[in-house]
Amino acid sequence: MNLKLNLQNIDKTFWGLFGALIVVAIIALFSASSTLVYQRGSVLGPIGSQIFFIVLGVVPTYWIRFGGYILLGISTLLVYSTMIPGNPLVVTINGASRWVHIAGITFQPSELAKLSLIIVVADQLARIHSEADKSKYFWRTLIISAVVMLPIMASNLSTAVLIGLIVFCLWVLARIPWKYTLSVVGIAVVVLLLGYAIVEFGFVRPGRQMHGPFKRATTWVARIDRHFDDNSADKYTLTDENIQEVYAAVAIARGGASPLGVLPGNSKERDYLPLAFADYIFAIIVEESGVFGAAFIIFLYLAILFRACNVSSRYSDMPAMLMTMGLALMITCQALISMLVAVGLGPVTGQPLPLISRGGTSVLITSIYFGIMMGVSREQIALRDRVNDTKEESLEDAPVVTLE
Repeated sequence: MNLKLNLQNIDKTFWGLFGALIVVAIIALFSASSTLVYQRGSVLGPIGSQIFFIVLGVVPTYWIRFGGYILLGISTLLVYSTMIPGNPLVVTINGASRWVHIAGITFQPSELAKLSLIIVVADQLARIHSEADKSKYFWRTLIISAVVMLPIMASNLSTAVLIGLIVFCLWVLARIPWKYTLSVVGIAVVVLLLGYAIVEFGFVRPGRQMHGPFKRATTWVARIDRHFDDNSADKYTLTDENIQEVYAAVAIARGGASPLGVLPGNSKERDYLPLAFADYIFAIIVEESGVFGAAFIIFLYLAILFRACNVSSRYSDMPAMLMTMGLALMITCQALISMLVAVGLGPVTGQPLPLISRGGTSVLITSIYFGIMMGVSREQIALRDRVNDTKEESLEDAPVVTLE
């Protein structure tokens, strides 16, 4: 009986979008993982690991939802541990110390922090019941977010900015006064511009190296400078710094020659584009499926956000609405940033395409996002059905009054 009830209350639209992204991920990885297949000698190995992390992410949905505070504490400690010089648990990949290796598992604690921070911020903002509460919980969520974002910013500025954007959206949804939210935005912009100027004129132009937890700041500034450099001759000269951008541009150009691209399996740039299966997988998708394929991917991610807006507007409790919107915004905004970078409309950020780019931690956490949204939707549908049943029973039990 319970199984029947659960099947009746599932959100078929969320499941459909989730399934569509899985199909796209399998097809895209099959084409983009040529280098991994060559190294490992297995055609199905990269795809199998991707499916494993997707399934693993959907299973533990319920206890993760209610363990947000515990998860936030643990993930924050792990993120801060990446700032400790010589920490044996920290793994450096591609020059970034974002990974932690524990019990044979390598993962990014910042991904866990993103998930748990949304849960905690949504729970805190849902406690607002008066105008006085808005100020109280604004400052509380601001402090919590700042504590979590500081160490993430040291190794991955784009992720910290993305988290800040989602927290800002949750403040707007919770109707925090604009004088608070815009003040934070203004201060953040000033700090970022000041930091850029210090790094640009104090380290990048003089050719000096930065040391300490923010040593990657020179990398961020150099990427921004390279993106806005108008010297086309230097911009398209192949170097170690711009190799991803150049080959991604070639892939986009090949795919744009036809509305359907060169068709799946016919990519040439996948063998030259470094880590084509990761941050720049959208370029391979455009190369193989053209404008139609790119439009379909954009539609899927926007549909996730629109569905979240539609269902959360009918939720009976504020925590469910804020949590669903926060997770949907995180998926959609990250996807849009990743796609803009892949087509050359933004500086390199290292943001993967959610659920499609290969990566254990990212795929696992994105699957958990979907699991939580679908679980919340199912619970809210069941709750609404119970309320309607109670009202119907009350009407049936009510005495009948006849007028003579």
